[in-house]
Amino acid sequence: MAKFEKIAYQPDYAVPPGETLRETMQALGMSQIQLAARTGLSAKTINGIVNGKEVLTPKTAILLQRVLGIKATFWNNMEADYRAALAAEAEQESLKRWIGWAKRMPYKILQQRGVLGVDLHGQNLVSGLLDFFGVSSPETWDAIWTSPQAAFRSSPAFRSAPEAVAVWLRLGELASQVITTGTYSESKLKGAAKEARRLTTATPDVFCHKLGEICADAGVALVFIPELPKLRLCGASRWLTPDKALIQLSLRYKRNDQLWFTLFHEIGHLLLHGKKEVFIDSDTCGQERKEREAHAFAAETLIPTKKLSAFLSKLQGKRPTKPQVIAFAEELGIHPGIVVGRLQHDKIIEYNQMTDLFQRVKWNSLN
Repeated sequence: MAKFEKIAYQPDYAVPPGETLRETMQALGMSQIQLAARTGLSAKTINGIVNGKEVLTPKTAILLQRVLGIKATFWNNMEADYRAALAAEAEQESLKRWIGWAKRMPYKILQQRGVLGVDLHGQNLVSGLLDFFGVSSPETWDAIWTSPQAAFRSSPAFRSAPEAVAVWLRLGELASQVITTGTYSESKLKGAAKEARRLTTATPDVFCHKLGEICADAGVALVFIPELPKLRLCGASRWLTPDKALIQLSLRYKRNDQLWFTLFHEIGHLLLHGKKEVFIDSDTCGQERKEREAHAFAAETLIPTKKLSAFLSKLQGKRPTKPQVIAFAEELGIHPGIVVGRLQHDKIIEYNQMTDLFQRVKWNSLN
C-alpha cells in the first residue's frame, strides 16, 4: 500500500528571479532604466520584476534573452520555481489551522500500518492525511465525508466515529484500486454467490484467493481491511463506479461463520439495493428495511429456511447433538461452524456450545 509521507527538502524561503536579474545587471553595469529602454518595457515593470512584485512572463523572458544573453528557459524556470515556493509557503501557513483536524484522525494507526510516515507532525501530518484521502483540503474532506449528502452518514457507526470510519473506508478504496475487475454483472454476481457458498468448507488460504477471483470476474473488488480500535465494523459495500463495486470485510470476529455471513450480507446489498448508497455494517446496525433484506438474503443463502425447519422438526424440541449438526452441514454442503453460528443466533443452542466446530480465520492465513 502506498505510504503517504513528505520527505522532499523544502526551503523555508522563496527567491524571486528579480534578485538574479539585479545581480546580472550589476555585473553588466546596466541600470534598470537602461534595461527598460533595451527591452521596450516600462521602468515600472522592470522595477516590479526586480523586487518580486511583477510576474516575469514568458514574453519578458524572451526579451531578457535578447538583451542579456541568458536563455528564456532559465528565466521561465526561475519564475515557476519562485511562484511554486510562494504557493508552498502559503499552503504551509494555511495548514497550520487544520492541525486540530488532523489530530482527530486515527493517524497513529495509519503510521503503525505503514501508510503514513511515523515522523509526520504538525502541517506535514495534515498534508500527509490529505494525500491519503486524495483531497485538496480539510474543507473538501468535510464536503465529501460529513456533508448531509454523504451516503454513509446514515450508519450508526459513522455517526459515532466519522473520522475512523472514513479512514477504514479509504483504506478499502485504496486496496481496491490495484484489483482489476470485469464489468459488473448481476447474473455473474449471483453465480459468484453460489460458488462462494461451496467454498465455505475450504480452508482460508484456499477460499480467500478463489473468492477474490470470482468476485472480480463479476465486477466486485473484495478486500480485507482490519478494523480500527473501538470501531466495531464487520463489513461494507458500495459502488466505486457504475461498473465496479467494492466489498470490504474486517474479519472482526475471526470466525468463519461471521466472515461468510458478512460476505453474503454485503452481496445482498449489491444485488438488492441502489448504486448510490454505501452500506456500513457493524455490531450496532439497526433494523432498517435494507439491512433486514440483506440479513435475510445472507441467512437464506447459507441455510434455507425450509431446510432448517425440517432439521429442527426432526429434533422434536430437543437440542441438536454435535454429530447431528455435522450431518446437517454435510447435507447443506456448508461448513458446520456456519450451522453452529445460526443455531446460536436463533437461541436453539447456547453461545458456549459446539464452539470447537468454528473455523478460526487469522490474517496470516489470508492470501
